[in-house]
Amino acid sequence: MATAYAQPAAANYFTPPSHASQKQRGYRICDQCGSVEQPTSVRFRLCGGCMTTQYCSQECQKSHWPSHKAICQHTASQMNNAKNPVGPASLDENVVKGLRKFTSAHSTLLGWAGFQALQLKRLPANVRQNALIVEVEYRPSAPDSLHRFTIKGTHIVPRTYVTDNDPLVGADITRREERCRRSGGIGTAVILIQCGEVSQVMPVEVDAPGKISWDARDDWADVLRHFVDSGRTDFKPISTTSRGIVYG
Repeated sequence: MATAYAQPAAANYFTPPSHASQKQRGYRICDQCGSVEQPTSVRFRLCGGCMTTQYCSQECQKSHWPSHKAICQHTASQMNNAKNPVGPASLDENVVKGLRKFTSAHSTLLGWAGFQALQLKRLPANVRQNALIVEVEYRPSAPDSLHRFTIKGTHIVPRTYVTDNDPLVGADITRREERCRRSGGIGTAVILIQCGEVSQVMPVEVDAPGKISWDARDDWADVLRHFVDSGRTDFKPISTTSRGIVYG
């Protein structure tokens, strides 16, 4: 029997955002120093090779290059395969680019879904055992970029399905995991967003459960589908604290 909840999983769940969705963009986090991009600050830069990793400055980008080089060149080669098709199974360039934008736009929602799907509040050790796969479907005729992907299905799989399939991706996840644990976290949750043969791995460094105020929710898959299929990027998860119910 499905769990009944007194409160929705996120703010504005039943109402559309008050601002124009096409103007939204998520904040970026520098992969070197961890600083968060602010609306009033200089806009963060994307790595020109992989078009995925973000940096707050040229200095941080240069400092991070030795550890980023291998995964960057690996990701860039996937883009080159899409731009230079060699057969019917070749990746579609628009899908590759679109999936990366989709992952960036819904990073908070996807991270929350991974946290809930793996039950990390109740079973922190699951972060080392399992991964979440989010299957999406590409709709090239959608009216705007926020409606180009819809949720097709979700699956919990052994984490080795992701980490053992691609050694470079596995090594990058291990690097993030070690950094997370040094700072007191439980490790890196692995989320794989997949559209046909195109996929994007999203590693999420998770704090210790005591530091995470998100409520545990079993309706995460419905919430994920609701926000993605609605083209919403204003997801703010519910937390029940000593101060009452807080969203964000």
